Amino acid sequence: MQAFVAVLCAGRPVPEVERRRGGFDALLTALCPEAWRSAFVGIDVTESAASLPSLSEVSALVVTGSAASVTERTAWMLRVEEYLKRAVEARLPVLGVCFGHQMLAQALGGRAAKNPRGREIGTVLFEPSEKDGVIGRAEPFAVNMTHVDSAVELPSGARVLGRTALEPHAAIRFAENAYGVQYHPELDGESMRLYIGARKAQLDFEGFDVEALTRSASDTPEAASVVARFAELVPSLDWARRVR
Repeated sequence: MQAFVAVLCAGRPVPEVERRRGGFDALLTALCPEAWRSAFVGIDVTESAASLPSLSEVSALVVTGSAASVTERTAWMLRVEEYLKRAVEARLPVLGVCFGHQMLAQALGGRAAKNPRGREIGTVLFEPSEKDGVIGRAEPFAVNMTHVDSAVELPSGARVLGRTALEPHAAIRFAENAYGVQYHPELDGESMRLYIGARKAQLDFEGFDVEALTRSASDTPEAASVVARFAELVPSLDWARRVR
């Protein structure tokens, strides 16, 4: 069986985004070079009995966002975290997105919790700490965020690759072969506006200027390209050299 990239779907986008664009696996796959798209296989992991592929069958893992909270510690979350830990130990390339970023942090010995700085949503400025072969350039660029939880404590050996005003751990290299981004590379400006609209009642209650958030929502091409850069590096037999 040919190895594939398993997209571990930890949840679903807000309904209008899903109706227009598909699930997280479709959103992420759309960002890849066309030659890579058929190699991505979405797997719903939100049931405790969900089948997880053998690590020998996959060439890489991508873990998606979710409306759930990693702090819930449900059976399926614990099972996927153990799977991710084994994947990283096996030196498979792994990319965590938002919820997946937090889950990866916990799987490797860190801790996720409610962000003490509060909810972060909308198009915000990401400030890289260095140039990186997966995260991208060293200059600041825009990213789309929607999260309440954060990876508040990092595992041993993890390196911060960038931050935003409300998220000090916005991009992390957890291990030589494992990355996480708190932002959503798969959400363009339209999808971000749909997320803001879906959260409007709660955002109004929390005192956000929803109209301003909606106006400022935009495409984030540099953030989106993280998925293509990750995919292009997957076949490399010298991962460490290629990402530097």
